Amino acid sequence: MEHHPTRKKKRWGRKILIGLFAAFILIQFYRPPKNLGEVMPAAGGLIHAVAVPDSVQAVLVTACYDCHSNRTRYPWYAEISPVSVFLANHVREGKKELNFSEFGSLSPRRMRSKLSAITEQVEEKEMPPRSYVWIHRDADLSEEQRRLLIAWTDSTRRFLEDRK
Repeated sequence: MEHHPTRKKKRWGRKILIGLFAAFILIQFYRPPKNLGEVMPAAGGLIHAVAVPDSVQAVLVTACYDCHSNRTRYPWYAEISPVSVFLANHVREGKKELNFSEFGSLSPRRMRSKLSAITEQVEEKEMPPRSYVWIHRDADLSEEQRRLLIAWTDSTRRFLEDRK
């Protein structure tokens, strides 16, 4: 008795789907470490290094701190792999680039450099990234918030320049 080619394809398709489902279930057991340190440590953080008005601090916490501090607010879907792995990598890269929780440990020259980068990326609308804003609507910066951040980074950079 000869097997029909369509049935064979269906069986292979079913096996592949079962394999993918099993892999999805198995990766749920891998949990990357979460970023759950102190947002504003007693020393070394942004607010201990430079003056940060409450209005600027509110914008930074809402739009930046999840990826650029020692504490991330995780949404419910962060418990599902591979999303959890993607988020862990994203946060690790963000903190490597700029960590507001450790900003005070930078040299004044490095602080100025980081502030310049913030200005540039906010002006160019590169930060916060579109992929982040799609899910975190409250992080989508208005033009007023962008101007506020840019004015603050510029004035803080000038202040640090004067302290040389």
